[in-house]
Amino acid sequence: MSKQGVTPQSENFSEWYNEIVYRADLAARSPVRGCIIIKPYGYELWEAIKGGLDRRFKATGHQNAYFPLFIPESYLRREAEHVEGFSPELAVVTVAGGKPLEEPLVVRPTSETVIGEAFSEWIQSYRDLPLLINQWANVVRWELRTRPFLRTTEFLWQEGHTAHATHDEAEAETLQMLDIYADFAINEAAIPVIKGQKSNIERFAGALRTYTIEAMMRDKKALQSGTSHNLGQNFAKAFDIKYLDERNELQYCWTTSWGVSTRMVGAVVMTHGDDQGLRLPPRIAPIQVAAVPIYRTEDDKGAVMETITRIVTELQAAGMRVHLDDRDQSPGFKFNDWEMRGVPLRLEIGPKDVENNKAVLVRRDVSGKAGKQFVEQAGLVDTVRDLLDDVQASMLQQAMEFRDSNIHPIDSYDAFKQVIEAGGWARAYWTGSDDDERRVKEETGATLRCYPLEQPAGDGGTCFYTNQRAERVALFAKAY
Repeated sequence: MSKQGVTPQSENFSEWYNEIVYRADLAARSPVRGCIIIKPYGYELWEAIKGGLDRRFKATGHQNAYFPLFIPESYLRREAEHVEGFSPELAVVTVAGGKPLEEPLVVRPTSETVIGEAFSEWIQSYRDLPLLINQWANVVRWELRTRPFLRTTEFLWQEGHTAHATHDEAEAETLQMLDIYADFAINEAAIPVIKGQKSNIERFAGALRTYTIEAMMRDKKALQSGTSHNLGQNFAKAFDIKYLDERNELQYCWTTSWGVSTRMVGAVVMTHGDDQGLRLPPRIAPIQVAAVPIYRTEDDKGAVMETITRIVTELQAAGMRVHLDDRDQSPGFKFNDWEMRGVPLRLEIGPKDVENNKAVLVRRDVSGKAGKQFVEQAGLVDTVRDLLDDVQASMLQQAMEFRDSNIHPIDSYDAFKQVIEAGGWARAYWTGSDDDERRVKEETGATLRCYPLEQPAGDGGTCFYTNQRAERVALFAKAY
């Protein structure tokens, strides 16, 4: 056990994750199988993710809307591959108001179909394009094996849906949204994701192409953290989404969809957390600074509280998210609590600090004495701001170094098996068939995570599995 009484990551990462989610007050168990209650601290973390993405969506011309939770079952059947991909996960309502429904209603697993129907009514002319819509909503997928935030029966997400006049415009949109996801993950969540294209068997049901951001967790497993799909004209033809072009001829639209969910909360936990609890990047942390007063006597208390309250007010006025912990608990209890919750900085003020015009700052990303420093109260706003920036950069750097040290180039199937068995990611040229890819998964447990968009220079190499000429490098790993 760690000093917090948590199962160490090295002993059982899955147990560590579950314990951290609940002990850090992100979530609570629900009476419904496979569902969780997202508690205020966890929801504030989701709101930070939501806010960072929503600003980016609106800056690129997207508008938010909301579509019904219930979808007529017949809608899903219009796109055969789509319904086949989701059939095992559907929750279906057959009775409402005490009477059987004439047509069953599917509880939203995703909204391509109902939004496609709306688009067919809204789009008439090329002047109506592009149509750029995003929805913040909940969805339901009846999962057999669930894990809080990572895979739950009900979860929160955003789903973007757009319609365009040409394939190239739809492809540009798909890649633009992938870039937005990567920008948020890297620069705000401090998760060094890899942008790539999914293989044929891993693409979204009904899509022409699926792109992904893949992240490495602390147990070295991959987590698909966001996807962006070029749907081609499949949904446009299924839902008759047409427009009159400039020559007054009817054309089918080209559509896209893209989404990030509360799985991103799980990604933050598993990318940065340690045996003491969460470690949250300052830019998305609900609380950036936890201020803890330290005193023994009532005389000390008055002076300490006056000083720490003044400092907290100054930091808050400068736009920082600061919480004054005035609970009737010992300082040691509070230190452990904020460490578990992953607050980036802890501010301590005691009687001697009041006398000497000093303050103590403790970084969550650096353990032990190395993370503790004594600073002047004068200029503390700038000191704290600079330190938060440094913590943000440090956490990204740590995650990047961990990721890069566990991705291994290989050139044979034997080497591939060794890397996967050891828990790493394998990077290699690949030209195998869909059946080859399935066999690799069956034999090793590893899936083709993506073909990275950044490919090595040159004219290709030799596939590690077929020994045939291959043009692209792929990443393989065990995944959530």
